[in-house]
Amino acid sequence: MPDTTVTILVCANCRRADEPGEPRDERSGARLARALAAAAEGAPGVTVLPVECLSVCKRPVTIGFAAPGKWTYVYGDFAETTDAAAGRILAAAEQYRAAPDGLIPWKERPDALKKGVVARIPPIPAVPEAAE
Repeated sequence: MPDTTVTILVCANCRRADEPGEPRDERSGARLARALAAAAEGAPGVTVLPVECLSVCKRPVTIGFAAPGKWTYVYGDFAETTDAAAGRILAAAEQYRAAPDGLIPWKERPDALKKGVVARIPPIPAVPEAAE
């Protein structure tokens, strides 16, 4: 297993259309962020990072997988924000972590990741150190 830490970005501000009046900490994104953080507690190589907004408001609830040297993925349309959903997302994060470039083969992706892809962002190239 690669010695890479996967960061799971979670739009903590996300809310579905059926929750227009929910306080921020009760929105779907915030609930999923809490469930993921609890599920990832003690899991090696995974960090859950709630973020203010991933700008995918038309496809809530939104998460992303990111790691150094790997493609970053953004996924939307997560209907579930339960502990079970968090477990499935963590399993997918482990697949992402195991893939050298972050590309999980299509046939091996969970359905939510097949249907929910919003963006695939190439790895940022390493910046060469200034010559002395």
